[in-house]
Amino acid sequence: MEVNFKLFILLLFLIVPLGMFAQSDTTNSMEGIEFTDGSISPDSLSFEESPDTASVNANANKPNKVAAAAAAKPEAEGKKSLWSIFIAGLVGGFAALLMPCIFPMLPLTVSYFTKQSGSRANGISKALLYGLFIIVIYVALGMLITISFGSDALNALSTDGIFNFIFFLLLIGFAASFFGAFEITLPSSFVNKMDAKSDKGGLVGLFFMAFSLSLVSFSCTGPIIGTLLVEAASKGERLGPAIGMLGFSIALAIPFGLFAMFPSMLKSLPKSGGWLNSVKVVLGFLELALALKFLSNVDLAYHWNWLDREVFLSLWIAIFALMGLYLIGKIKFSHDSDLKFLSVPRTILAIVVFSFVVYMVPGLWGAPLKSISAFLPPSATQDFDLSSGVSTGIAHSDGKIKKYAEIFHERGTPKGFDPYYDYEEALATAKELNKPVLIDFTGWNCVNCRKMEANVWTDKAIAKLLKEEFVMAELFVDDKTALAANEQFVSKYSGKKINTIGKKNSDFQAATFDSNSQPLYVIVDPTGKKLVPQSGANYNVAEYKAFLQSGLDAFKQKN
Repeated sequence: MEVNFKLFILLLFLIVPLGMFAQSDTTNSMEGIEFTDGSISPDSLSFEESPDTASVNANANKPNKVAAAAAAKPEAEGKKSLWSIFIAGLVGGFAALLMPCIFPMLPLTVSYFTKQSGSRANGISKALLYGLFIIVIYVALGMLITISFGSDALNALSTDGIFNFIFFLLLIGFAASFFGAFEITLPSSFVNKMDAKSDKGGLVGLFFMAFSLSLVSFSCTGPIIGTLLVEAASKGERLGPAIGMLGFSIALAIPFGLFAMFPSMLKSLPKSGGWLNSVKVVLGFLELALALKFLSNVDLAYHWNWLDREVFLSLWIAIFALMGLYLIGKIKFSHDSDLKFLSVPRTILAIVVFSFVVYMVPGLWGAPLKSISAFLPPSATQDFDLSSGVSTGIAHSDGKIKKYAEIFHERGTPKGFDPYYDYEEALATAKELNKPVLIDFTGWNCVNCRKMEANVWTDKAIAKLLKEEFVMAELFVDDKTALAANEQFVSKYSGKKINTIGKKNSDFQAATFDSNSQPLYVIVDPTGKKLVPQSGANYNVAEYKAFLQSGLDAFKQKN
């Protein structure tokens, strides 16, 4: 029973936390602008459906219905994001249970309730209240973060270079803590005062008993909580920190109530030992891998060009290879006990880790690595790529360089595609070629944009449609490149000064298409009128193809 329990837990915390790496289901940007002084203005261009277009849509067939269904998906992105934060919190809470600061306290605390409460019913009720207070304490912490920073500030964190770099440093510190370099602790005088208050009877005593657990275990749970709050804040959801703490606290509270109801289950728990520290170290390696994602966000947005795709992959390969060597006992940290033999769970976990390392190696030569493509830098940053041809579409057919191509083409655009990076240029070309325009609102830090490009755009039928039937406009909403002085202005839409390419594209999206999530795909005619309902991320190739085809059909019927 002990082996099965440990096997399940260890596998869970290797594989599931990888889901926490996703920055978001969408990239949110709250910076909006309205175009004036020669830029495109929502006041001067109408993107609403004309009567003719409405007629086309009314007579549209099944593909249009599929497109309409896909268009409804952005409205659910916020809910999906909150669910992902909650699940990440839940996983973090279960991981915290295996920390050396908490796991040994579990049977002691449950025994206290069952032996000191006089009756089994009273013991169960106290354990449930204890768990409820744990939930209240951690959710209050999440709410405090939200109230202190506000939703606008949390949205800004997802693309702000300074905060992303701070997050990177924090996660490196958390990893070092898990490796045993130091412990993150609270002042002992404060902890002792709270612990003394837990001796009081009644609800007050139970509350401070739960509070004491939170404080005493902070050296182990602090890095997990910090990582969770960083992840929740970077997703920009108003309730993200509170939802994350709700999931964390529920996972932490459940065992106390469960074991109080069924004390015999305590016998099935594995004994405390060196394996608890091994869990900490494994989580430390995962913290390092996650930290690199935040550093990559900064690198891409500010064009440092440090973490190209192959450099990022090399670091991940090294991190997970070291994790595998640690699991088989070839390396050890200061707090580790001697590993006399490999247990079955540890062996299986090592096989999973080394298999993941082998899986990543071909990515150094351009393999798409679709299962983790969302976490990697764009494929365009790969210098040596055997999987695709070289794309040279940085100029118009007349030889003139496309606006902003020198910024985005070599590092942002998937290889083999030839988009424009300025909306006005795309419309002008579409008018010349008599083709519809596919607007791709994307971002350097957009996880789902990378996933769409690696998993959907690589489909031959999709790629053929995009390259041959559309003029593509790839608009980055989080780029920090400053606009020329004569192009900067104050937005009528947001009242903010527009001084970067990202701000310009972000507000164009918000003001015109009533959305600030990425990716967002909009099909318009050469005059800028929307042909079919817009679509967010859709990983179903058939549905996304139907969306593109519906736009083509609407354009042809209109003409």
